[in-house]
Formats: sequence, C-alpha cells, structure tokens
Amino acid sequence: MKRLTSLVLFTLCSSLLAADKPNILFLLADDLGQRDIRAFNPDTFYDTPNIDSLAKRGMKFTSGYAACCVCSPTRGSIMTGKYPPRFGITNFIPGGRAGKLLPAANANELALSEITIAEAFKEAGYATFMSGKWHLGNEGFLPKDQGFTTDASAATGPKTSTEKRADDPKKTDRICDDAIAFIEQNKDRPFFAYLPFNAPHVPIGARADLVAKWEAKAKDAPADQWGQEGKNQVRLVQNQAAYAAMIEQLDSGIGRIIASLEKNGLTGKTIVVFMSDNGGLSTAEGSPTSNLPLRAGKGWPYEGGVREPLIVVAPGTTPPNTTCNSPVISTDFYPTLLDLAGLPPKPDQHLDGESFTPLLKGETRSRSQPLFWHYPHYANQGGSPNGVIRDGDWKLIEWYEDGALELYNLSQDLSEKTNLAPQQPDKTKELHAKLVAWRTQVGALMPKPNPDFDPNAKPKAKAPKKGKKK
Repeated sequence: MKRLTSLVLFTLCSSLLAADKPNILFLLADDLGQRDIRAFNPDTFYDTPNIDSLAKRGMKFTSGYAACCVCSPTRGSIMTGKYPPRFGITNFIPGGRAGKLLPAANANELALSEITIAEAFKEAGYATFMSGKWHLGNEGFLPKDQGFTTDASAATGPKTSTEKRADDPKKTDRICDDAIAFIEQNKDRPFFAYLPFNAPHVPIGARADLVAKWEAKAKDAPADQWGQEGKNQVRLVQNQAAYAAMIEQLDSGIGRIIASLEKNGLTGKTIVVFMSDNGGLSTAEGSPTSNLPLRAGKGWPYEGGVREPLIVVAPGTTPPNTTCNSPVISTDFYPTLLDLAGLPPKPDQHLDGESFTPLLKGETRSRSQPLFWHYPHYANQGGSPNGVIRDGDWKLIEWYEDGALELYNLSQDLSEKTNLAPQQPDKTKELHAKLVAWRTQVGALMPKPNPDFDPNAKPKAKAPKKGKKK
C-alpha cells in the first residue's frame, strides 16, 4: 500500500513539474548528408521545402557534428550525452570487419545502466515516444527498456517489421503516422518524441510516383562523375532519382508532423531538432549522393562523414532564420534539451555534452573542450581505424594502421585537400597529445595487429562503374 501511495505521489508530482514545460520533437535522418538539404546547399539536386522551413523558423548549425561516422555510436551519444568509447559502442551493431588490424570490441547493446535522455524526461513527467530505427540493442535493450513509454519501433524498425508496403519501403510514412497519432493523444501534456527514420539509408526505396517524377528531372542533371578516396571511388555529383524520391518522401512526412503540431496548437511550445546520424553515403553501396565540397562521406573521418544538417527550432529562444557557425556535437543534445525545458542537468550522466543554449539565444560560447572522435574499426564504406580531434579551426586525423597524421585548417580548407602536418609540426604534436590524452580519459579501446592479415587478399568492396547514369 505504501509503495502504491508513493508511486501515485511521484506520478502526481512529476505531472505538476512538467505542466508548463515545452515539448521536444527530435527528428533523426539516416545517412543524410549536410549537402542534401537545400537550406545548407542551395545548389542541391534534391528538394526539401519542409526541412528548409524549419531552418527559417529557427537556427541552422553549419558545424553540427555526429559523434561518429556511422550510425549506432551517434545514436548512443544522443541517448547518453557521452562519447561512444564511454558506453562501448564505437561501430554500427554488429560491425566487426577486420583488416591489417583487429577491430576493438564493440558492444551489441546500450547498457541499461545508462540513464538515457528519454529516462530523464520521463522522470520529469513527460510522455516519451519512439518510432523508427533504434539500432542500440534487441530484446531486453529496446526503447521500452530505455525510458520510452510508447515504443513503436517493433512496428517500424528495419529488422522487426512484418509489414512491408510498396508505397512506403522505408516505413517513412508509417513512422510519421505513429508520431501524428502520439501527438494527438498527448497534446495536453508535455512529450519527448524521438523519430529516428530509416531513410535515406540503403537499400534505396521510395514511392513509385515519386521515383518517376525524379527520373524525369534527372534527365537534365549532370552525368556521373567520380573521384578517388583511398581505394574507393567517390561520387562527385548529385543526380540519383530514387535517392531524391526517398528524401522527398522523408521531407513530406516531416511536413505532416509539423502540420499536426500546428493543428493542435503546439507549434509555439514545441522544440524541434533535425539532424542526421552520419554523413551521406558517397564511397560504397551504390554511392547515391555527393557531399562536395565536404570530403568523402559515411564511414570516413573527413567532414563529409561527420558534419551534419543540424537545425534547432526553440520558440522564444532561437531567433528565426539564423545561422550559427560554432561547432556542436551530438553529445550536446542531452544537456541542451534539459536546459531548454527548464530541467536540472544530469552531469554524472551526460559527461561529455555541453549545453549550447547560449548559441541558440544568439550569444557566443567557447567550448571548454575540443571535439573528439574514435573509430577503431574498418568501415564498410572504405574508411580504416582512426581518431580525430577538432580544436578551434584545426582538425587532426590519426590513422591507427600506421600512425600517419593529417592536419587541416577548416576555416581555410573545408574540403581537407592540403595536409599541413609537415608544415605545422608543433601544432600537429600539440593536437596529437590532446587526442591521446582524451583516449586515456574515456577508456577508449584500441585495435590490435591482425596475425592473419594477408596484404595480397583482394578487397571485397566493389567500386561503382564510371559513366553509368543511374
């Protein structure tokens, strides 16, 4: 009886605490490049009017970063406010490709001991909802086990759904339908809704009418052009009709969700975040998009692999149609969203996140620490094990196979064409020392030599053929 009374009192207090709090709508695209969005790239081949309208209502971040060049680690960083090495997921689950090195161990799920951002909002009396691609564990480690009261991922996740619709192959419309229904049901209470979409991740798929529409437009697009990134070819133009159709279906669905907020009178009290989990796919698996002028793409430590289309709409906080060039990273969402909601921080949990609320207000903010990345794996897209630090405008990449170092000044060389390490030995040494110290601080696991490595073995990845117009 006492336990029941305590539960009732806790629920009542939480509801009162959350009564006047803003809603949170977090939209996460899958493998969408920054240069795919017209708000960031007026010359893009694709059309994104609804996402662009979010940028007009709020703030776009030109230096918004994912915590990893592939999906699961970034998703975990959003949930925990920590860099991936801290929670043991440094590659997509269950990635384990070996090369000259054996990759570091990679956890198959996000530990239940982590107090996720969903649990923090649930504790504060919020209704919590997730629909889409979780990719942080299976049974026992699903969204419902990590703070999401309503978990529709079983209906919309890529591996668990038993329903396939020809007009919705990436389940984009289904995810949006789930979200709209949730908003309708919870319009009178604060909510935290997390929508990690499956699009535009491969396999490519969209409604047939949209594909036909873009096939007609693609006839006037530039023919395929290819460059070289390591051993892989990299796409240099955007012209893929089916990929464009996927993006339109995603953008239209987001438009329907935003319209639902307006219909229910929630536009002025809902914080909207839009981002992608890693860069656009440009060097493998069909290479459907180009990230130029950003170098490379998904699976690589260059800007094309980690710089994302980040937009935040925070009514009453963000001036409309504004741009911020200060770097932020996906670990920062946890403390920032708590801050915007007027909730106390959880510094013991979001150890690496820094609130960027001052930036959203138009103020300046200097990070207390540089940005770091740790990817002790071989990416399916051609990238090999590496570590990265960005400190101000300087960016250093360390390749773990041979210890090679690359140094770039992003303010002068956004495309990372000129390695300044030979000309700047002191800066290179300084940044490398910071990167090594950070790895020790977070307990980062390193790859090890592979005794079975055969340097003469033929690579499995196939480069796309030149000149073929898709």
